[in-house]
Amino acid sequence: MSSTNSQWGGRFTQATDEFVQEFTASVNFDQRLYRQDIQGSKAHAQMLGEEGIISSEEAKLIISGLDQVLADIETNQFSWSVALEDVHMNVESALVAKIGAVGKKLHTGRSRNDQVATDIRLYVRDEIDALSRKITELQQGMVSLASQHSNTIMPGFTHLQTAQPITFGHHLLAWNEMMERDHERLQDCRKRVNIMPLGSAALAGTTFAINRQRTAELLGFASPSLNSLDSVSDRDFAIELSACASLIMMHLSRMSEELILWTSSQFDFIDLPDRFCTGSSIMPQKKNPDVPELVRGKSGRVYGHLFSLLTLMKSQPLAYNKDNQEDKEPLFDLIDTLHGCLTAFASMIPAIEPKIDNMRAAAFKGYSTATDLADYLVRLGLPFRDAHEVVGKSVAYGIEQQKDLSELSLAELQQFYPEIGAEVFDVLTLEGSVKARDHLGGTAPSQVAKACIAAQQRLSTRGQ
Repeated sequence: MSSTNSQWGGRFTQATDEFVQEFTASVNFDQRLYRQDIQGSKAHAQMLGEEGIISSEEAKLIISGLDQVLADIETNQFSWSVALEDVHMNVESALVAKIGAVGKKLHTGRSRNDQVATDIRLYVRDEIDALSRKITELQQGMVSLASQHSNTIMPGFTHLQTAQPITFGHHLLAWNEMMERDHERLQDCRKRVNIMPLGSAALAGTTFAINRQRTAELLGFASPSLNSLDSVSDRDFAIELSACASLIMMHLSRMSEELILWTSSQFDFIDLPDRFCTGSSIMPQKKNPDVPELVRGKSGRVYGHLFSLLTLMKSQPLAYNKDNQEDKEPLFDLIDTLHGCLTAFASMIPAIEPKIDNMRAAAFKGYSTATDLADYLVRLGLPFRDAHEVVGKSVAYGIEQQKDLSELSLAELQQFYPEIGAEVFDVLTLEGSVKARDHLGGTAPSQVAKACIAAQQRLSTRGQ
């Protein structure tokens, strides 16, 4: 049997069972919240001193002691104890050991319930900021590569079948748009994270005349929360971040799939530098795209954490329940996973080496300019449905003759519609096809170049 926890053991006559002590402790994983825990405690102590709930001298002593505890942790001179259950009690116990009984006054007007809710919000806010910076770095790499390849032609696909020619820069900018929405979602999520629960105490608030607005100001929160029951018991903000993370991983997984396809010998569109690949233990010719494959696989891991957190919350009555101790490990792991995947992509994407000739040759296959021929016929006055039929017959003839539409003679094309003139070949070339889509959001090289400039300007002002 272990000794009764001195922080809360006054009510108890039996010591906690050793297994139960180990089973219910969270310090092995929640110790990563130590910076946020100390940050919140310092603000709470300052507010208590300013409001006269404790003396200003006591507040200063507590803040100084917390700084000493922080220094011990960050220089690996701190011993974490499972007997003290969690990061909060470990920090408070160390504080009391340093400054004496005054340290026990720190917990005036608060509970571990509102303390941990505050710590997690501070942590999630910090991580959103870090993830947002990493997404911005990735986007900068995408846009930079896109600007170099606004004229590089490749096939665009639907159903993974050659559809129409596009530019590689246009494809990269599609990825950038995905990440732009992901960044916006994180910023929107941050607004709901940035609400302070501290002062809600266990569930009903506190009898002390605390100044929650001041504490929120000290911690950089937009405002204090408005209901103490809700403040200590809900983790929807963490679930929302998990949903944002799942969407980011979905996008990274889609990009990974394309990178994997493009590096295959069947596509052979790009080369990834060796540092992002591995070989085979038995097949010496292999160069495996392990980084995108692993990112693709890790998407399922993040999805699982989202579902775990949703399940964790779905049946909890108000207010706080011990179930919520289980929110931290999935939250921590999904953030770590997302950081790793974004870091890998931010390094890998700018290093992509497109095989321009192979891309162009692939775009030439599959009659990718068929729609351009249909549009040309419409401009001659033919209804689109009739134009569609003419082009379909032209393609069937091309397949039979083993020729692309651009390789058919004028006489061959005119057998399907006599009004076709020699200018048709201006739209049947790959360059003519992409150039013709010269409008906002189109794949024309001039539009891609403009889009790159606009994206670079937007990214450069982010956070200013």
